[in-house]
Amino acid sequence: HGILNEIYYPRVDSACNRDLGLIVNGPGGYFSEEKRDAVHTIEPFEDGVPAYRLVNTADDGAWRIEKRILADPARPALLQEITFTALKGVPGGYRVYALLAPHLVNAGMGNTAWVGEHEGKPVLFASGRGSCLALASSQPWRTGSAGYVGFSDGWQQLHDTGELDAAYQRAEDGNVALTGEIGFSATETKALLALGFGATSDEAAEHAFASLKQGFEPAAKSYLQNWRNWQKGLLPLDDRHAVPGINFYRVSTAVLATHRSIATPGAAVASLSIPWGFNRGDDDLGGYHLVWPRDLVETAGGFLAAGDAASALQILDYLSSIQQPDGHWPQNAWLDGSAYWPGVQMDECAFPLLLA
Repeated sequence: HGILNEIYYPRVDSACNRDLGLIVNGPGGYFSEEKRDAVHTIEPFEDGVPAYRLVNTADDGAWRIEKRILADPARPALLQEITFTALKGVPGGYRVYALLAPHLVNAGMGNTAWVGEHEGKPVLFASGRGSCLALASSQPWRTGSAGYVGFSDGWQQLHDTGELDAAYQRAEDGNVALTGEIGFSATETKALLALGFGATSDEAAEHAFASLKQGFEPAAKSYLQNWRNWQKGLLPLDDRHAVPGINFYRVSTAVLATHRSIATPGAAVASLSIPWGFNRGDDDLGGYHLVWPRDLVETAGGFLAAGDAASALQILDYLSSIQQPDGHWPQNAWLDGSAYWPGVQMDECAFPLLLA
């Protein structure tokens, strides 16, 4: 849909938001949401690197939003460089808002959101289940709002009135959303958003502002080099006869690597995908952002095929560590090895034996 969905912190089994997108308002009650009202294109910075350029062009031809997105390799923060172009009218005639749906951690309910400051600078905050996030902008937020999804959130306010209500500055213990107006002007149409994470709101904000101070280009340079170095160590199995512009081999190896846990060597989740679906409650927090032994063995097979035997061996060691006393493996588990679903599934038990 041309926007960010789940971002995981502090582990790859811990989703912290549902999505982060933009809303465009304009004269005469104009309201447009980029994930619903635009045509989207996406491309990686280069083969084998999970950093992306997105272009969202309004269905009605009124505007274009260009984004560059990557994770800050130096700290727990995500950077999103945004350029807004008015294709109809003048740039100053539009207002652009960031809309963030926190889901700390793996759940929509039980979150608290508020509009605050960090060292005198405006920040959008959220907390839940021992983790916090902070969304900051290089073009400081003009206005901000914290509300309950479907009732008082910024989407409702902007859709119904075209303005954010200053009365909504905090939403306690619920399914919440944060909205902030990016400080664009007729002459300044580029902004850098940083979404920082931490154990406290101050720590999350510090990470966000450290990323902003560093800037996008230094982060991108380091990030790209890290991925190039890793890809360089793999076997050169690139298919030169594949679809032009798509290196399926390097896309695949990058996907395998992004699902690994940094903190727990050898662990990898089955899929960094929507754990709640579009209409799902908090009674089932798992899904595919869990360790599934069968899928983990297949991941090891992918690393072996690409020439990364060390990663495959780490996976085998990890699987040995979460094997149950009677010899079986959990149907699926969190990164710490604690079982999620209680069933015994034959392929989840057989595949680790085949890997060994």
